[in-house]
Amino acid sequence: MNDISQEFEENFAQALETKCSDCGAILKFEPGTKHLKCIYCGAENEITTTNEPIEELDFWEHINSELDSDETTQLLTVKCSSCGASTTFKPNLSSDSCAFCGMPIIVSEQSTTTVIKPKSLLPFKITQKEAFQQFIKWVKKRWFAPSSFKKYVTQPDKLKGMYIPYWTYDSDTTTQYSGYRGIHYYRTETYVENGQTKTRQVRETNWIPVSGTVFHFFDDVLVVATPSLPRNKVNKLEPWDFENLTNYDDRFLSGFQTETYQINLKTGFDIAKKMMEPTITSLIRSDIGGDEQRISSFRTSYDNISFKHLLLPIWISSYRFRKKVYRFLINGRTGEVQGERPYSFWKIFFFIVACIGFIVLLVWIFGGLK
Repeated sequence: MNDISQEFEENFAQALETKCSDCGAILKFEPGTKHLKCIYCGAENEITTTNEPIEELDFWEHINSELDSDETTQLLTVKCSSCGASTTFKPNLSSDSCAFCGMPIIVSEQSTTTVIKPKSLLPFKITQKEAFQQFIKWVKKRWFAPSSFKKYVTQPDKLKGMYIPYWTYDSDTTTQYSGYRGIHYYRTETYVENGQTKTRQVRETNWIPVSGTVFHFFDDVLVVATPSLPRNKVNKLEPWDFENLTNYDDRFLSGFQTETYQINLKTGFDIAKKMMEPTITSLIRSDIGGDEQRISSFRTSYDNISFKHLLLPIWISSYRFRKKVYRFLINGRTGEVQGERPYSFWKIFFFIVACIGFIVLLVWIFGGLK
């Protein structure tokens, strides 16, 4: 390691690991509080934050110009060679396991990364013990999980506290569309049934070409800025209590790891556009009116785009079963659990055999009573 890297690592460690003024041990952020706590002597160090409003930043200004030093920060990160996740590395560790896939990572693979500085975060509220209890409850409901999986969740240290990067986007949208409005009407139809002449009402639709414009303001469209976690599971961790967002402070990260964003600002907005689309199409259908609607085409322009970069707390664990990785996520604020789970072929097989045996037994008993 060269002198520059060593100096950066020492500064990084100092920023994230504050020493206790009483005994010199490392202070760590205590979830559910606003202070750092020494695990040895119990000393507490209050984190004072400002009440300044969290700033929305101009999207195109950041896309089209170089960021100044006040808007960026440098992080010492380690990239997992297996899943590609890029996370901060805890100081004084030479090796660890990746929270996202469970594979070993080593400190020699570290690099310095320049990223847009987070402006806000939600600190951890759920402790590791509380998260582990929620995890156990979730696992107990997975009846057909393999026994090795049940054994895995007896180890609380498998849960790692991770701050995950997110983007939020605001945007005014103007959408021009063309399509058809369907108006139902009925005609009388004569038919013969069983030698009798009858009539019935048949519904028809008259399609009228239409075009128009709809407007909508999107506020805080939330996009997770990493592909390292299953997006469908991450989204189910919502809602987040954004009313409790606090201004970013390194000390909230003490004792936890942070993943750096791998989905950049522009790509994140492309994802946000897709998330906005269902709302836009719903507005178009409402504007078309009638009994049915057909949308032929639409084009949306996005104006006054702003964004925030924030960190949200998630307890993460990963489990490998038959060369496949299963990830478990726990909302660090609410305790909501989402995860992927393996299935045991033999447990399912014997369950089916037992059910068939039970049915055969019932048939034999009730058949013998006749």
